[in-house]
Amino acid sequence: MTHVRQQRGLNAIKAYVPGKPIDEVQREYGLKDVIKLASNENPLGASPKALAAMKKSLSRINSYPDGQSHNLLEALAEHLRIRPEQLTVGNGADGLIMQTCLAYLDEESEVIVSQSSFPVYDIYTHVMRAALTKIPLRNLSLDLEAMLQAISDKTKLIFVCNPNNPTGTIVTAAEVGAFMNKVPKHVLVIYDEAYYELVDSPDYPDSLRYIREGYTNTMIMRTFSKIYGLAGIRLGYAIAEPEILAPLNRVKEPFSVNLLAQAAGVAALKDKAFLEKTVATNHAGRIYLYGEFERLRLPYVKSHTNFVLVKIGPQATAVQEMLLKKGVIVRPCTGYDLPLFLRITVGSKTQNVRFIEALESTLQDLERLHSD
Repeated sequence: MTHVRQQRGLNAIKAYVPGKPIDEVQREYGLKDVIKLASNENPLGASPKALAAMKKSLSRINSYPDGQSHNLLEALAEHLRIRPEQLTVGNGADGLIMQTCLAYLDEESEVIVSQSSFPVYDIYTHVMRAALTKIPLRNLSLDLEAMLQAISDKTKLIFVCNPNNPTGTIVTAAEVGAFMNKVPKHVLVIYDEAYYELVDSPDYPDSLRYIREGYTNTMIMRTFSKIYGLAGIRLGYAIAEPEILAPLNRVKEPFSVNLLAQAAGVAALKDKAFLEKTVATNHAGRIYLYGEFERLRLPYVKSHTNFVLVKIGPQATAVQEMLLKKGVIVRPCTGYDLPLFLRITVGSKTQNVRFIEALESTLQDLERLHSD
C-alpha cells in the first residue's frame, strides 16, 4: 500500500478554484446564452417553500440572527429523528469542515483523506499545519482498507466523502462496517454526505446508526446546497454526539448561519414535493447522459450523485476550454488528480441536450484538427 504525505502549512495550500460563474464566461467570450454544469447546482432552482420563507424574513434583515439557530436545530432533529444536541449548523459544509479542523488539529496531528476527493479537507488541514496523508483511489472509489493501514498514534481525523466528489462512487455499508470495527477510538471519522439524498442504492450505509448507537468517533456532514437548491445561502449541518460537537461550537464564528439561511432551512425540510422532483429529474438526466456517453464511446463512472465523471482523455482540458467558447461550463478534474476526466453536473433536460450537442461537435472539431 502506498500513500502520499505532503508538505505542511500555508505554503502547501492550493487555493480552491470553483466552477467559472456564468457572468465571467459571458464577459470573457462575449456570450449571452451560457449554461453552467460545473458546480453540481440544482437545475430546478431552490425549494419554493424556502424561497417564500426567506422573502417573509426580509423585514427582519436588520437584526442579527439567532446565534444558536434554535428553530433550525429543532426542525433538523425532528426530520432526522435525533436529539437537537446531536446537531450543529454552519456556513455550508465547508464552514463545518473548517470548524472541525480548527477544533481538533494542531502541528502534531495527522489527517487522512483520499487523493481524489473534495479539496477543502486538504486546505484546512494545511491551515492548521497538520500532516496530510492522501490515499489513492481503488477503482475510482475510496480505499477504506488503505486508510486503516495509514492510521498512526497521531491521526486525529479521517474524511470519508461518500458519495465521493468528483467520482460519484460510494463505499458500501459492508465496507463502512468493517472499517468502523477497526478504527481506533482516538480517530474521528467524518462522513461527508453532501449528496446523501440523491443516493439510491441498497448498499449505501446508514451512517446515522453509528450516532444512534453512541459512537464517539463519528461525525456526519450534510448540506442544503444540492437537493434543496440553496447553495447561494451556504447552509450545512453536522451530526455527532454532543461532546464531539462541543469543540466545533466553541470555535465557530458568531452568527455563522445567517437569518435567511435559518428560515430557508426550516422551510426546505418540509418541501417533500421539491425533493422528490429533484431526485426524479436527476435520475432521468443521469440515464440520458449515460446513453449519450455510450453512443460517443466515452467511458464514464456510474454516479450516485447529481454529476457524472466522464473520461475524455489527454484532450480533456482542451475540450473544457472549447466548450466554454460555446457557452457550456463544465468542471475539469486536474485539481482532483484526474486530468483525463471532466465532471458534468446533471442539468435540466434542455441543458443536458445542449451539453451533449456541444460536446459532440467539439470532439468532431478536434478530430478534424488532428487529421489535417
